[in-house]
Amino acid sequence: MKKTTIDNLFEDLNNTFDIEVPNLGHQNRFLDKLNNQDQTVVKNNVVKINYWKPLMAIAASIVICVSLFTITQLEPEIKDLASVSPELAETQDFFTATIAKELATLNSERSPETSVLIDDAMKQLNILETEYKSLKVDLTESGDDKRVIYAMISNFQTRIEILQNVLINIEDVKQFKQNKNEDTITI
Repeated sequence: MKKTTIDNLFEDLNNTFDIEVPNLGHQNRFLDKLNNQDQTVVKNNVVKINYWKPLMAIAASIVICVSLFTITQLEPEIKDLASVSPELAETQDFFTATIAKELATLNSERSPETSVLIDDAMKQLNILETEYKSLKVDLTESGDDKRVIYAMISNFQTRIEILQNVLINIEDVKQFKQNKNEDTITI
């Protein structure tokens, strides 16, 4: 194919152009056809960048972090005797160990004759444990008030006294049972 310039191309096509005038009303007929067709709108796919979405995500993250921080700061750690001083920590350890030892002894003495005594003692210990939990809250709120500390120590002492009294009562029941058995054997 031979390369031609645009001028040469138009000179070659000079007599082939359609130069006739359209019939009368052609423009109106054309516009009517256009108006009767379905109105389809061509939308440009313009990409809109929404800058507010990433900013909203960042703001939401900040709000969540701040709210978690304030919630964790609002709930103070509940104190007990060990958190007040090292001496009271030793006291608490002593009472806790003594109570655990007495409970183990009490549970080893469980029998059909002593189960009522032991169950009653356990109910009293549960009541004292509930009171101790409220004393821990009071200690946290009062800021190491000595009256609360004394009440906590008294709570521990009361628990130990209950356990010792129950053990004494169990020994009395054993003695009574043994004496009753001796009487029945000797008769």
